[in-house]
Amino acid sequence: MQAPDPYPDERPQAPARGMLGVSPARAGGFWVLGERLARVAGLVLALSAFMSWYAGSDDGPTIAVIGWHVGVLGKLVFFVGLAVLALAAAREAGIELPATVPESLVLIGLGSLGTTFVLIRLLTVPDEFFPYTGRGIGIWISLLASLAVIAAGLLEASEEL
Repeated sequence: MQAPDPYPDERPQAPARGMLGVSPARAGGFWVLGERLARVAGLVLALSAFMSWYAGSDDGPTIAVIGWHVGVLGKLVFFVGLAVLALAAAREAGIELPATVPESLVLIGLGSLGTTFVLIRLLTVPDEFFPYTGRGIGIWISLLASLAVIAAGLLEASEEL
């Protein structure tokens, strides 16, 4: 029979890692789904600023205007997507936000901001882009990506509760 150790090791133990380097607590569930959705939606939102937002023709070839060229709002959509990616990269690097600022709330705020910017450009077309025959696929992709950022934030918030 062995006597108990008089001075137990008080160092915190590292969490056990699985085969893929993911801790078992985060191996599944909505948290991982929220993280992945945030990464993909942020990337798509950033790239959608370089997709066709408006298309049109006037007795000639069909032209398209990308989101970057529709003014400040198109550029802000790109930077909102970049901010979502930066938040995911900071999380991977081990940098966490203060406890008073939950990451899910930041994601919901960024998604709401991106959705607002895209909806403004969806509803009001600048006059310099006339004649246009309709909206391009890029503006719809931007709208879906910004709504997906909100959904990712809500998924992460549901896991925090």
